[in-house]
Amino acid sequence: MSAATPTREIETERLSLRVPALTDFEENAAMLCDETVARHIGGSPYTREESWLRFLRNVGHWQLFDFGFWTVREKCGGEFVGVVGLGNFCRETSPDFGGDPEMGWVLARSAHRRGYATEAAQAAIGWMRLRHAPRRLVCMIEPENAASLRVAAKCGFQEFARTTYKNAAVVLLERRSA
Repeated sequence: MSAATPTREIETERLSLRVPALTDFEENAAMLCDETVARHIGGSPYTREESWLRFLRNVGHWQLFDFGFWTVREKCGGEFVGVVGLGNFCRETSPDFGGDPEMGWVLARSAHRRGYATEAAQAAIGWMRLRHAPRRLVCMIEPENAASLRVAAKCGFQEFARTTYKNAAVVLLERRSA
């Protein structure tokens, strides 16, 4: 494979990002049932069934779009960090995303406040730019999620609207290609 065609795997200084495997599900489910983690991704802890459907959605993106969410682990020791990546969720927002890939990250509580979200998101953005060259990436964050808003800013996202999604206030952000 040439340098112009990156693999689906990414390594950063501290992290490895890999396409999800079935063996990743239990750690994903444990992360999503944590009240602290779930607070900003729907408000309440996920049931096992909801975790499974979200996991399948993340895996399915790779099949349909050749991009999606990676399972993120520490390079040293392999500890589960969370999931980071891009999706096409066909969200019903106004304004809508116009089909542009949506960036997202969810980290296990043990990985919070370590800079992992920014490190993994920047790596995913770099991979996406090489592989698919999108004109714009978008993301949606609750206004009270200060940590995720900081990650988005560090990754070059800027607010373009405030709206509601599923009866909750959200900030819509975009990152345009240079």
